[in-house]
Amino acid sequence: MHSEAISPKVPAATAESAESLRRVAVASFIGTAIEFYDFYIYGTAAALVLNQAFFPTLTPVNATLAAFSTYAVAFAARPLGSVVFGHFGDRVGRKSVLVASLLLMGLSTAFVGLLPGYGTWGIWAPLLLIVLRFLQGIGLGGEWGGAALLAVEHAPRGRRGLYAAFPQLGPSVGFFAATGVFWLLSSALDDAAFRSWGWRVPFLLSFLLVGVGLFVRLKISETPVFAKVLDAQEASKVPAVEVLRRHPRELLLGAGGMIVAYGLFYTATTYCLAYTTSALGVPRNTVLGLSLVACLFLAAGTWLAATRSDGAGRRKLVLAGCGLAVVWGLVLFPLLDTGTPVLIALGIGGALFCMGVVYGPMGAYLPELFGTTVRYSGASLAYNLGGVLGGAVAPLVATRLQSAFGSASVGWYVSAMAVVSLGCVLALPETRDRELA
Repeated sequence: MHSEAISPKVPAATAESAESLRRVAVASFIGTAIEFYDFYIYGTAAALVLNQAFFPTLTPVNATLAAFSTYAVAFAARPLGSVVFGHFGDRVGRKSVLVASLLLMGLSTAFVGLLPGYGTWGIWAPLLLIVLRFLQGIGLGGEWGGAALLAVEHAPRGRRGLYAAFPQLGPSVGFFAATGVFWLLSSALDDAAFRSWGWRVPFLLSFLLVGVGLFVRLKISETPVFAKVLDAQEASKVPAVEVLRRHPRELLLGAGGMIVAYGLFYTATTYCLAYTTSALGVPRNTVLGLSLVACLFLAAGTWLAATRSDGAGRRKLVLAGCGLAVVWGLVLFPLLDTGTPVLIALGIGGALFCMGVVYGPMGAYLPELFGTTVRYSGASLAYNLGGVLGGAVAPLVATRLQSAFGSASVGWYVSAMAVVSLGCVLALPETRDRELA
């Protein structure tokens, strides 16, 4: 940004800050929205159709568990993606790594839409599905950390929560878009057409979305904080090893703090979609429509908590979200079990609001826990390890618990995850006033 290009009537710092906010907001928001759209359409498809398309020889419960198991594969891959992309993000720069993660995630998603089912390719179909899902996980493992750092490392001190709110809104919009596309297809097609080819359309749209994301990301510049590291030739040689050696406490407690956010989201969306349509017999299109409404609760909680964290502090708001989640876990399934659409929307929406209150401040909180030379690796690893512990197993555990002990046990499981996260965040310091450089 050159000062001579700024109008003399506008203070240079103010104009530069406004321009920076626009560019960073668009680049970080659009990228995460596209990548999380890619990730969420798989979860929706796993709940609705992948069990029959790729595991038709299994019993209904085991086929659902198999579909959710392929879903969990990506979470196991995400820490590996954090190490790989974090390594280059902390050594080469944030921008180029974000472009690579978008390409890997988007193309892996699109090829799922081209993959023949079990009836055509037999056992090779689910095996290749697992491979593509694994590649999805590696791509997303490198995505969030880079997008969060893009926002936080451009932000002026005292506004990092505001800047980080934009990439944190990406999951809300990505989930809304994913659910919306499935809702439209479910409304327009009969069940046979939807299960035959309609479910593939959301995956194929990823080809177009990757192009949009690349156009935006190729226009951004390197973050000023990391540019100083490159100028001083201070980049870490092996960032992941340095994180484990210097920041094991922040890594493990940060991951623990993320457990409830993941657990709430994937229980309230992926699992509840399967539960309400199969166990309760609520029409698929109705539940998808209610999920669209619930997305608004997630966005509201995320924005409210992220922007307030600059004043109130990250830790206080995350703790509040964990406390709300402890209570809501016990309320969620009694609301769902009524079978009443309004109460189902309230149950899912309330869970996603709690998730947003935890998730919103984490966009600034996790990066602030680590130094600049290892920040990409540290924040990404903490974020994605939390995903393994909270997101990968949640639909699997919920399916088993409900089958063995009834729906109330799933609510207790959600509350237990919230208690674990509450304890982890209590052990972490406040970071709002830390210097990033």
